[in-house]
Amino acid sequence: MNAWLCLGVAILAEVIATSALKASDGFSQWAPSLVVIVGYGIAFFCLSLALRNVPLGIAYAIWSGVGTALIALIGTVLYKQKLDPAALFGIALIVAGVLVLNLFSKNSAH
Repeated sequence: MNAWLCLGVAILAEVIATSALKASDGFSQWAPSLVVIVGYGIAFFCLSLALRNVPLGIAYAIWSGVGTALIALIGTVLYKQKLDPAALFGIALIVAGVLVLNLFSKNSAH
């Protein structure tokens, strides 16, 4: 499987697992807790496959940046959590950093 596809699946699985973590209510709800365990398992497995070809620093920057932005969006939409302007600006900087790494870094495995 393509390393970038593996990284994308890893991010998606991690975002789903993290979203379910809130719904698990401290692992007191069995269905969301199961989603957390399976989701993180898939996420780390796919991340390990991606790391065969994508440099660790680049992969982790993308993983954390995209994951942070998506979780913030999910928190806003599903859990009605408000983001103030500083939070939005910070998330925009994270996304900008990921874009700079991918578009301009020679370390990124294009």
